[in-house]
Amino acid sequence: MAYSFKNSKGKEYFLHMKVVARASGKATELYYFSTDIRKGQEVDKVPAGKKVVELDSGLPVLKKI
Repeated sequence: MAYSFKNSKGKEYFLHMKVVARASGKATELYYFSTDIRKGQEVDKVPAGKKVVELDSGLPVLKKI
């Protein structure tokens, strides 16, 4: 089951991760929140060293601890 976060407005978001190739050729893990669960990209828990914070707009983002 994907990690979910309900914002102050009551909307539920799910955490996802995908690996992207940077211009240098290095692979980077990109974490993002979505209102729907995307198969194969969902994440079960917040990555180590990060926490979920809510922007003024209500969108959740990951922040380094």
